[in-house]
Amino acid sequence: MSNRELVVLGTASQVPTRHRNHNGYLLRWDGEGILFDPGEGTQRQMLMAGIAANDIDRLCITHFHGDHCLGVPGIVQRLSLDRVDHVVSAHFPASGEHFFGRLRHATQFYESADLREFPIAANGEIARGPFGVLEARRLDHGVEAFGYRLVEPDSRQMVPEKLREYGVAGPDVGALQRNGALPGREVRLEDVSVPRRGQRFAFVMDTRLCDSVFELADGVDMLVIESTFLEEDATLAKDYGHLTAAQAARVAADCGVRLLVLTHFSQRYPDGSKFLEEAREIFDGQVVVAEDLLRIPVPKRRTAATS
Repeated sequence: MSNRELVVLGTASQVPTRHRNHNGYLLRWDGEGILFDPGEGTQRQMLMAGIAANDIDRLCITHFHGDHCLGVPGIVQRLSLDRVDHVVSAHFPASGEHFFGRLRHATQFYESADLREFPIAANGEIARGPFGVLEARRLDHGVEAFGYRLVEPDSRQMVPEKLREYGVAGPDVGALQRNGALPGREVRLEDVSVPRRGQRFAFVMDTRLCDSVFELADGVDMLVIESTFLEEDATLAKDYGHLTAAQAARVAADCGVRLLVLTHFSQRYPDGSKFLEEAREIFDGQVVVAEDLLRIPVPKRRTAATS
């Protein structure tokens, strides 16, 4: 049974506030745990959210501004302290490799965890596994930054009525899924199943609007995207390489996003409801204004009839 959800560990941009920790987002995707942009205080937020170091399989950093990476030293050391025994992969912009090295070895500690570095130098696929394909695309910020996109391959969903009609049961079902046909029998996988669209997730942090934002968000089930400013401060957003809630909502509307998650809020806005109001004027799908320690399920898979 799939378990797919976003655990929000922090939602503040630049500096934490009394109610918002620095960034931090753990995506649970079945057996994979991807920690995005751990800012300062992420280790403690994990404790509050019931997240263990052992839950982390990948560390994905969009860029090396402090609110997106100052939690790396604590996370790295916790992996060893808790004796995490599986490989943890770290993805980050290659131009900031020296920053990652400093963060990884910020203090003296006994390193036992198997943390492997995979710097990103160009757009494209950066990892592949049972979870699907993880991609990265360069964004438009003051420093080099990448957004991430997770794509589950399309597959097929078995139709019980069709299985009974063709007399397929037990181990033959699995064999049919693996091989596409059953030897000696006139039945193909297409005869007893319907297409099932793979789920998709995108993570877009500090950036101005650019082609990559739309490419990352295209057709995703969940889009986690920064909305540092409201539209009244659109000039500031452009000057500092950020988005407004209205821009994030326009991306979601244009790209057919199912669930829009707004986050990375400037401390100048204590009232999160204004982000929701602004987004709903443009995007008529589901919108969530992220809050620290909120758990947000990935929308249930589309049925064949609505794919």
